[in-house]
Amino acid sequence: MTGKPQTGAKQAAKSPKGKQLVIMVSSTVYGIEELLEKTYGVLTEYGYEVWMSHKGTVPVWPNLTAFENCLRAVENCDLFLSIITPQYGSGKEKKDSLSITHQELLKAIELNKPRWILAHDYVPFCRTLLRGLGFDTAQKRAALQLKPTPLIDDLRVVDMYEAAIRHELNLRDRTGNWVQKFVSPDDALLFASAQFFRYQEVEKFLEENFIDKTSVAKVATKKVSP
Repeated sequence: MTGKPQTGAKQAAKSPKGKQLVIMVSSTVYGIEELLEKTYGVLTEYGYEVWMSHKGTVPVWPNLTAFENCLRAVENCDLFLSIITPQYGSGKEKKDSLSITHQELLKAIELNKPRWILAHDYVPFCRTLLRGLGFDTAQKRAALQLKPTPLIDDLRVVDMYEAAIRHELNLRDRTGNWVQKFVSPDDALLFASAQFFRYQEVEKFLEENFIDKTSVAKVATKKVSP
């Protein structure tokens, strides 16, 4: 996509087809409230319908659990924006259960959703440090007892990062594995703005590459199967 995005500027052009593209923003909330508020504002001004739990815009069905509602939203959205932070997230049924945001990310990958992923710089830094100490797999890291800190509160944020970069695949087979590091909210907002400010280009990209959701999902399944 070309051109220079202007964060906060209104996007006049709308989809000629009348249906708003739905983008789901998946993240924890603690510590990034300002970023989420600005991201929501920018994306809605660009013309998207934004599903974000922080804003209460994720469709909620009373007969489903919180987990089920979140995963259904992943299934039904058109675009998926994941923000991986040093905080792993809530919603775990048991101590060793995956958080809601972790499950959302894995579901988006399973479905091969068009996805854009941001990761706070602490997360890949932590991964590099642990790999240097010999803790280079999720299984090895799970054996460590980490006292939660404001820097990293759960080592499974590294597992999320590795899932996002498609670490389990051979390098030549990795697609959808771009993860943009950020330090400040401005860094993250710039990335989101640059990717989504041309609404009709994003719409055309979806039509050309993801129009047959069933076929796309089958291709994704083949790639993740052993």
